[in-house]
Amino acid sequence: MRLSIFWRIVLTSLVTIMVMAGVNLYVLFQLRQLTALSADMATHHYPAIESAKRLLTVLYAQLNSEKKYLAVRDATFLQHFDEEVDEFHRGLQSLETQELTPQGIQLLEDTKHLQQERLMIFHTELENGLSAPAPPSKDYEGRRDALMDRISAALQRFIDLHETGISVGVSRSRDSSAQAEAMTEQLVLLALVVGIALAGFASYTVLRPLRQLQTHIKQIGQGNFRASLNIRAPSELRDLVDAVNLMGTKLQELDDMKGEFLAHVSHELRTPMASIQEGTHLLLDEIPGPLSQEQRTTLRIMADSSRRLITLISTILDLSKMDAGMMEYRIVPTDLKRVTGMSVNKIQLLADAKHVQLLLEAPAQRVWVKADALRIEQVLDNLLSNALKFSSEGGIVKVLMKPDQKAGVLEVSVTDGGPGIQAADLPYIFERFYQGRTKANHATPGSGLGLALAKKVVEAHGGRIWIESEAKKGTSVRFILRLTNPAATA
Repeated sequence: MRLSIFWRIVLTSLVTIMVMAGVNLYVLFQLRQLTALSADMATHHYPAIESAKRLLTVLYAQLNSEKKYLAVRDATFLQHFDEEVDEFHRGLQSLETQELTPQGIQLLEDTKHLQQERLMIFHTELENGLSAPAPPSKDYEGRRDALMDRISAALQRFIDLHETGISVGVSRSRDSSAQAEAMTEQLVLLALVVGIALAGFASYTVLRPLRQLQTHIKQIGQGNFRASLNIRAPSELRDLVDAVNLMGTKLQELDDMKGEFLAHVSHELRTPMASIQEGTHLLLDEIPGPLSQEQRTTLRIMADSSRRLITLISTILDLSKMDAGMMEYRIVPTDLKRVTGMSVNKIQLLADAKHVQLLLEAPAQRVWVKADALRIEQVLDNLLSNALKFSSEGGIVKVLMKPDQKAGVLEVSVTDGGPGIQAADLPYIFERFYQGRTKANHATPGSGLGLALAKKVVEAHGGRIWIESEAKKGTSVRFILRLTNPAATA
């Protein structure tokens, strides 16, 4: 199932939100635990400690009132004693209702029984001294002080119990906080990684088809209409891919129609143009009769124009055959030095007329390559014609042949000192009918097919052709062919 871009973004956002929600829920849970610990200390331990300390204060106040009463037998001190006993009982009862731990409950029970025992011996001592007031006996004071120590000890253990609870709570709170902090950092990092990974995956699944589509469109722009793009992509991009494929198909159909039309027209024009050329030559040879100088000049212009037109028609037919895969090549070991010399000799007269010097730098021995001699000669003719056309008077056109025995290739370059090619024109210079922005002064206009044909021929030989040029510094057209050994010919 291919999700649309909308649903990819929605699902990625939902997963990211869910991960972040999980992190937030964990943090909230930890905060609740910390809040519960704090609430337990605030509502249970601290009040219990304060109440127990209050009981200790009241307990010693009882002892003080008791001693005063026994010393002077004043009813006011006895009343104070009774009030403090009541306050002690109320405080102890309040602690019993609030205490939750078994150990704390047991300590309060012990305190209650010890207090009852103390009151019992106090009342017994009062009854014994009603008839004749006297100081308390040594036995009573010993038993009373012992009970007071036990009550104080029980209350102190109760206080220590709750202080221990506070220490444990604080320790647990600290540990829980540290654990929550570490876990939260890990979860946030995980959420960040997951979010980035999901966003990257969603972007990749959208941008990758777009880049492939962009590359395919560039190929269409370069004239490769036959290739069809078949990629996995979201539904919206799938529709766009289908539209681009349909566009390529239609352009290919138009290109085929154009090629067929050019081939047909060129073939139909070839015969009448040959007749015109032959007739012009017959007139120039004055076979029908003598010519005036003006007539001869006109016929020479016609002969030159018909020759160029026949060359253009032949080039168009050759390119049409190459496109259709019908061009036949007779690739055999060929002496490229000899072929190059023939091409140079062809344009020598034109170069002399323009005062351009032709230089051929080649090895002393023959240079053998696997090639169709006629087609490679056609390539060299086109390159030399272009170099001569763009060279100014007094310039130099150099043909350089550099065999590389180690790599098994021969590099041939044709260099001129003309105006050069602008950088913006270089990517399109091998396209048909493209002549760039730079034009030679007073040069014969060209068709823009020579370099296109040269590229087709060189690539058909398994070679490579390219151009090196800078504006106002001249141009070098280079191509490489495979070296061969003529002795290997069967």
